[in-house]
Amino acid sequence: MEFDELKKAIEKTELVDAHAHNIVALDSSFPFIGTFSEATGDALSFAPQSLSFKRNLREIAKLYGTQVSLESIEKHRQESGLDSLTSKCFQEARISALLIDDGLKLDKKHDIEWHRNFVPFVGRVLRIEALAEQILDGESLDASSWNLDSFTKAFVERLNSLVPEIVALKTIAAFRNGLEIDTHVSKEVAEKGLVEVLQAGKPIRIWNRGLIDYILTCSLEVAERCDLPFQIHTGFDDRDLDLRLSNPLHLRNLLEDKRFAKCRIVLLHASYPFSKEASYLASVYPQVYLDFGLAVRKLSIHGMVSSVKELLDLAPTNKVMFSTDGYASPETYYLGAKKARQVIFLVLQDACDSGDLSLIEAIDAAKDIFSRNAVAFYKLDIDTNSCSPESIISPSLQMKEPNVQEDSSSFVRIIWVDASGQQRCRAVHAQRFNKSVKKNGVGLTFASMGMPSFSDGPAEESKLTGVGEIRLVPDLSTKHTIPWTKQESMVLADMHLKPGEAWEYCPRETLRRVTKVLKDEFDLVMNAGFENEFYLLKNVVREGKDEYLPFDFGPYCSTSSFDAVAPIFHEIVPALESLNITVEQFHAESGKGQFEVSLGHTISSRAADNLVYTREVIRSVARKHGLLATFVPKYDLCDIGSGSHVHLSLWKNGENVFPASDKSSAHGMSTIGEEFMAGVLFHLPSILAFTAPLPNSYDRIQPNTWSGAFQCWGRENREAAIRTASPPGTLDGLVTNFEIKSFDGSANPHLGLAVIMAAGIDGLRRHHQLPSPIDVNPADVAATLKRLPESLSEAVEALDKDQVLHELLGQNLLVAIKGVRKSEIEYYTKNPDAYKQLINRY
Repeated sequence: MEFDELKKAIEKTELVDAHAHNIVALDSSFPFIGTFSEATGDALSFAPQSLSFKRNLREIAKLYGTQVSLESIEKHRQESGLDSLTSKCFQEARISALLIDDGLKLDKKHDIEWHRNFVPFVGRVLRIEALAEQILDGESLDASSWNLDSFTKAFVERLNSLVPEIVALKTIAAFRNGLEIDTHVSKEVAEKGLVEVLQAGKPIRIWNRGLIDYILTCSLEVAERCDLPFQIHTGFDDRDLDLRLSNPLHLRNLLEDKRFAKCRIVLLHASYPFSKEASYLASVYPQVYLDFGLAVRKLSIHGMVSSVKELLDLAPTNKVMFSTDGYASPETYYLGAKKARQVIFLVLQDACDSGDLSLIEAIDAAKDIFSRNAVAFYKLDIDTNSCSPESIISPSLQMKEPNVQEDSSSFVRIIWVDASGQQRCRAVHAQRFNKSVKKNGVGLTFASMGMPSFSDGPAEESKLTGVGEIRLVPDLSTKHTIPWTKQESMVLADMHLKPGEAWEYCPRETLRRVTKVLKDEFDLVMNAGFENEFYLLKNVVREGKDEYLPFDFGPYCSTSSFDAVAPIFHEIVPALESLNITVEQFHAESGKGQFEVSLGHTISSRAADNLVYTREVIRSVARKHGLLATFVPKYDLCDIGSGSHVHLSLWKNGENVFPASDKSSAHGMSTIGEEFMAGVLFHLPSILAFTAPLPNSYDRIQPNTWSGAFQCWGRENREAAIRTASPPGTLDGLVTNFEIKSFDGSANPHLGLAVIMAAGIDGLRRHHQLPSPIDVNPADVAATLKRLPESLSEAVEALDKDQVLHELLGQNLLVAIKGVRKSEIEYYTKNPDAYKQLINRY
């Protein structure tokens, strides 16, 4: 029998990875070799002699094009960087949805939000034991203050509050006392267990059987009421687990409890080596499903095939689900996906040969196992009507490298943004790009980061000259087909002294460096979302001279203006979506011919990248329609200015921690949120040297123009420099994010976000306190407020005195920035009408 159709269907199907864990930073203390084995300590030294290790090492070496050795692969990992590795592994794995249990303790693990850079849909699985330990560890109450009632109240309330944000609950009871769960455990037993756990001291580790059974029962009640699936770790893992007690047959008491008869339960890891027992449970209990992650990847080929075969001995094919159980490294996801496809093909091929399945039934079973079962079980909002990648993941979310035809007319644009916020590019033939440039980059003079807005030569005080060269090294995770000319692609570049060695003036590296400080010191991630205001201008010739006039003259949010611009937006929005950029809304703004596009929030590095591409798209599509799109801060001194307002929030373990935990907070913000925002407010005069980098920027930042002219903040106050926001659906009085008005389209977005984050870090370090909010027009109480810098000169002076920002951003970079800004001041002072030419640069 020919099985080409079966193999093709399996290879083309996009996968739903229903159980995995966080990826860690390359400098994590978790050893890369640890991702190949469940062994730890001295036992790990024997791992390289296992069959799975040898096989997996060859697979990874082939993927990366390195020698088959752990040393060569680890060297390649360090040279490539985590983002590039992760992008490649997930592209090859073709995973359309990912469910992460973020309760696994890993050093320097990335939060759930970070993973959304590589997978269209990422859901959170909540580990109940980790939540309980977090509550007991995090509360200010001492051990003697807790009792079972107060703990139960805190636990259930917290669990209920998280239900909208999670896709499933999970227990690791198998690790603590095994799976013989008593769902009728008495309160007395649970109370005694709580006392024993608390007496053991912090950090809390819940090990008492009675308490574990009680927590699990409470969680099952929430799962039943809220229709949440429940994952249960069964079978093998590291030696912390007593394998004898992880046999899923021990779950009989739980499965027979009528209170939880409708609670959907999935047994993880193929319950290996108890795969037959798991198969039996799935066949006789309607609520039991199976997942074969971990068994695939960690066993030999024979072990993987036999384990999955045993699952299918009795279990219906629509009850078996795929996962990688990937963790720590992106390679684990790649290996899990690759081997799962191979194993499922061998198992289903054998089932066809044996007469158990027809070829059509086998293809249908493969689609069920790899995606449709998980989508139905976890009630995921993704499409699985076809096995083709295009139908499962919308084009706007695909992370695949562009399929650009490589001929003499195909080019790759390598894009960077300089110190004055100008977007520039070098273009190379696609063939040359793939042969050498994507690894070694292209050369660029030092002077390129010292150029002001009016000249393509370096500012003298920047200390950057035409002597010296860096490499523009493409970040392949940002490579996309150009939406408006399918024959080309584009990619953002990092600045390296040589491949693998970042240049201290690189804006993207600066943002990464400050991001790492925020993560390492406070375990926080800053998210950002930009609102892009711009003018659409048309060229006319009057008396033999070119002039630019507004494309339209409608008022704010005018429907007639929207009608006029609709053909352009019908190209802009799909183009942005094809680049994985979320467009939340767009409308006509107050200026004549002015419009705004608001982007969805994401981690800061990606938000900055998205802003660069958004400007590229808008300018290019406008040009296609014979128009000029400009983001210049104040193109017409008699009309309203254009900003690039940025909304900011703080996240920890995939959860927005900016809002207060309840309404008792005076300002609706957590202490973390208040201190961070207070730091930004305190340093705002200095920040303006980055976010409002032209003299023209200060023509925009004026009172009564919604641009934030005074150093103050207010609740939903659009005249304040910083506005706290409570979007619809937010609990009354709570703040989800704050907006900075004084950020415009001439700013380098990576440097702008880096300096804002640096100011927030200072706020957290020194516990800055917020002044009282201003709930009126600041101009009406101007005498009581400090005016923000009214010129670029004042902003540069403030930056010059701000040693905190110098330390966090780097002295040499600050010298270059101030040098460029001073040249801007001198030039535009001497040439006051020269700002009119900025429409051609921004």
